[in-house]
Amino acid sequence: MFNAVERNLYIKKVCGLTVLSRRVGAMSTRESEIVTDTQATVEDEHEDEDISDEKPTRKPWLGVLLAGLVLGAFVIGWRVLTPGKTSQPATAQAPQTPPPRPVETTTLTTGQGIRSYQLLGQVEATQQATIRAQTGGILKQIMVQPGDRVTPGMTIAVLDDADQQLALSQALAQLAQQRSNMARLEVGTRPEIIAQRTAAVRSALAREQEARDNLQRNSNLVREGAISQRLLVEARAGVDDAHGERLAAEATLKEAKAGATREEMEAQRALVGAAAAAVNQAKLALQRTQITSNSTGIVQERKVSVGDLVQTGGEIASLVAGDRLDVFLELPEELTGRINAGTRVTLTARALPNWKGNATITGVVPSADGASRRQRVRVQLNNIPKGLVSGMAVTGTLQSATNQPSFVVSRDVLTKRQDKWFVYTVAEGRAKQQEVQMVADMGEKVAIYHPALRAGQEIVSRGGDMLTDGAVIREVSN
Repeated sequence: MFNAVERNLYIKKVCGLTVLSRRVGAMSTRESEIVTDTQATVEDEHEDEDISDEKPTRKPWLGVLLAGLVLGAFVIGWRVLTPGKTSQPATAQAPQTPPPRPVETTTLTTGQGIRSYQLLGQVEATQQATIRAQTGGILKQIMVQPGDRVTPGMTIAVLDDADQQLALSQALAQLAQQRSNMARLEVGTRPEIIAQRTAAVRSALAREQEARDNLQRNSNLVREGAISQRLLVEARAGVDDAHGERLAAEATLKEAKAGATREEMEAQRALVGAAAAAVNQAKLALQRTQITSNSTGIVQERKVSVGDLVQTGGEIASLVAGDRLDVFLELPEELTGRINAGTRVTLTARALPNWKGNATITGVVPSADGASRRQRVRVQLNNIPKGLVSGMAVTGTLQSATNQPSFVVSRDVLTKRQDKWFVYTVAEGRAKQQEVQMVADMGEKVAIYHPALRAGQEIVSRGGDMLTDGAVIREVSN
């Protein structure tokens, strides 16, 4: 059977032969005309000669040649234009079987898939502290800005101390008074006080004696009937009053002579101690108007400005430990409860493209984060790279074994078509297409699975991209 190019060539040949035949016909016609003209001239010149028996000489072979050319062109054109009737070789009509395609094969082996997970997280300072005011007052001066490094005992801010100074003065006055009382008790009553109280006792005795004499006089007069009984009663009451005054004066004198009791001394000592504590508290409040740092760190944020009214416990600034950092990574839900401390993880940061750190998970938070609802793990950084700071985003790469049974093969075994993965098993010299599940992508190796696959089964390792289901194959050595 001729193709289109060969058919065009044959048509051109036929057309060429037709043109040639036309040219040959034209030449024979011209020769015939020349012979006819010559014959007419001869007849005119030799009218008297009897040449009627002679015929003009012709070339019969030109006509035969012309007829042969036309017939040949017709036959060739007929064969070209009707290829179905042309006899074809027996080899062209018989269906051709494609040759076996050479492939390399391997055997399936079971293995455990290792899946790579990308964990998102951020850097957090191991130690964070918030400096708070321990007393109230107007902020008079603040001495740090975000980014400043502070050390223990360094002054961060200063409060107005007018109230604290006044409280200290009052506490000192109260302490002085209580100490004076204590000294008086320890020394005892002065002699002049004792003499005064002795005189008071004598006066009380004299009034009592006068009251008794008055009672005696009134009693005699009542018996004589000179005065009424009422005056006698009043005289007896006067004696009783004078007697009570005498007893009180004597008791006061005894107390002055005896001094303070042990209980009084202990009570006074307690009052002195309380006054001293009040002084110390006032001094501490005055000292706390100088707000200082208790640890080493870097100021992360300043909470107040000059002129603000700061209450006791109010925030002044927040500090972070710049030399001790941890990374907190969030686990996907499928890894929740499966990761333990000691698992290796690779850390990278977009802000530090040249940094790649290998670390170990040091702790697993037993609860999910309130915002992301994911469990978090903590990675302690021993060698902190330059430029890594708290709050920076970090990505962790974690390798975890899958629980699903699988076969570990080379990536060359797989063929991808329409987002599906296939392998070709080998059976009786033919390739059989089998769809598989990608369990884990491990780089040059992959883990696959399908219930129809079995360990030791022969599959195509190379050359499967151009295969079709059921294709004849020929195994070659690697």
